[in-house]
Amino acid sequence: MNPSKRLAIFERFRDANPEPRGELEYSTPFELLVAVILSAQATDKSVNLATRELYRKANTPQAIHKLGIAGLETFIRRIGLYRTKARNIISTCKLLLEKHDGAVPRDRAALEALPGVGRKTANVVLNIAFGEPTIAVDTHIFRISNRTGLAPGKDPLAVEQKLLKTTPEEFRLHAHHWLILHGRYVCTARSPHCDTCLIRDLCEFRGKT
Repeated sequence: MNPSKRLAIFERFRDANPEPRGELEYSTPFELLVAVILSAQATDKSVNLATRELYRKANTPQAIHKLGIAGLETFIRRIGLYRTKARNIISTCKLLLEKHDGAVPRDRAALEALPGVGRKTANVVLNIAFGEPTIAVDTHIFRISNRTGLAPGKDPLAVEQKLLKTTPEEFRLHAHHWLILHGRYVCTARSPHCDTCLIRDLCEFRGKT
């Protein structure tokens, strides 16, 4: 895909949705971090249902750590892999308290050192909580980057690196949200909605519906 086509794609995304937002509910960087850990292999809707109740009871590292694993599990048991996620979140709270004075670090290495936090989660937190122009590649972004020709890559890291290299600087802050929302609601895994796609004429997917 040539640079002019990439520019046109992001211009259309911006014109249609100038200030995109993710669908996870949060009010602090810590609440966002917990929500993103919970969102692995789960829907944002299910995570929001759990955290609305959880955050009324506990929404700081101190408060959630005090709940303990069993206490946290009672709030998140509707979410897939909840036992593993509960252990990771309690351990993360402990590390935040011991090493970061209870604050979420604005540093990739420090974030990835937290249990349950990989590169994608770290990118989400850096982008949304701290305004860093990172791009977290989830299944939606991986799929549409390859399908449309926007940033083909054999794995999420390759796609991320290509997106960071080829996305015009003015669009990097919001690229993450635009691409996720497009993959979630338009360029879906099965039967993409090409008939309503705002970048249909720019997309290089040969199997348009």
